[in-house]
Amino acid sequence: MARIDRYMLSQLLVMFGFFALVLVALFWINRAVVLFDRLIGDGQSALVFLEFTALGLPKLIVTVLPIATFAASVYVTNRMSSESELSVLQAAGSGPWRLARPVFVFGLCVALMMTVLSNFLVPMAQGQLKQREAEISRNLTARLLTEGTFLHPSDEVTFYTRAIDNDGVLRDVFLSDRRKADEGVIYTAAEAYLARNGENTTLIMLNGMAQRLDTVQNRLATAKFRDFSFDISPLVGSDEAIGQSVSSMVTPALLWDWAGLAAQADTTQGIVAEELHGRLAQPLFCIVAAMIGFATLILGGFSRFGVWREAVIAFGLLIAIDGLR
Repeated sequence: MARIDRYMLSQLLVMFGFFALVLVALFWINRAVVLFDRLIGDGQSALVFLEFTALGLPKLIVTVLPIATFAASVYVTNRMSSESELSVLQAAGSGPWRLARPVFVFGLCVALMMTVLSNFLVPMAQGQLKQREAEISRNLTARLLTEGTFLHPSDEVTFYTRAIDNDGVLRDVFLSDRRKADEGVIYTAAEAYLARNGENTTLIMLNGMAQRLDTVQNRLATAKFRDFSFDISPLVGSDEAIGQSVSSMVTPALLWDWAGLAAQADTTQGIVAEELHGRLAQPLFCIVAAMIGFATLILGGFSRFGVWREAVIAFGLLIAIDGLR
């Protein structure tokens, strides 16, 4: 590789790293706020939040790579054109194809990263993330045994306990069940504890009161109880194994036996083919993004108004090609 190729390639890689870092940070902050609110609101620790964030990064990076590739190509081409570096090279006899060689190599480098990410790292991370989400949904300690916090095991259920003793007794329990559209029930108890009954989990409340509101007849009924059992198994999920989805399988596993994979993942062969073709197309799209950014600007020529028109055209072409794939 000639010195000018190494120079241009180094500029492209530096700017690619900069744009990728900025875009990943922006997307990550946007998603981290929602993820933090959901996990911490469910009583999870900061370590669980960091684990979920790390497992979501590969998919986020895959989303950002083509954008960063395009931005780096446009920026470096514009800078070298404005500083007359490309003009000097063209005057020395370098044609468009010769100038595009380092850009193509740059696209290949990004495509290699995309290949590893989209075909191996992202599926493995998605599979691990799905497994951890299933484990947390079955975790009673994370779901209910968090004192002093209103928890929401599901959208229609709210649970609260003031304190938890060392022996596992829950003090001053509040449970709101709104799963029925025409009826809401609120349970309050001085104390309660969790009991495992085979595959089911029961919340046994002592010395409390149940308030049942019939929204159809607008009638409130109350009843005191000494002990009351409430099956919370539907709220914390079952112990059934979570099936592996197509998105969590590495690409070599998708190359053969589409019928068997579709049956295993409870989907169709078309979905399997679409997933495989999408992964194979993602690395090629990085090369296309780099070449579009360079070619559009290099063909635009000099203008006193800058290259904003060519940049907009290049961005439009990128969106059009992305829509086709």
